Amino acid sequence: MLFSIGVMGVMFRRNAIVIFMCVELMLNAVNLLLVAFSAYHGDSSGQVFVFFIMAVAAAEVAVGLAILMMIYRNTGTTDVNFLSKLKW
Repeated sequence: MLFSIGVMGVMFRRNAIVIFMCVELMLNAVNLLLVAFSAYHGDSSGQVFVFFIMAVAAAEVAVGLAILMMIYRNTGTTDVNFLSKLKW
């Protein structure tokens, strides 16, 4: 359910910050699934994967928000449709 909400947010939203939040929601849904399965099976390997996913998510947020801040300073908007015009 959480993953599908994140997918819908990525597909239908136009604000880049909201898209990043939806990607984080999808990553958290996967983390919840991995922890639940590792608790169900009595194995801790799912929790190790969650640790690595959280580290990657933190790096993604740091780099993504830094890029978005620079784009907002230069263009004044975070609209994804406007950002697609930057390549021309």
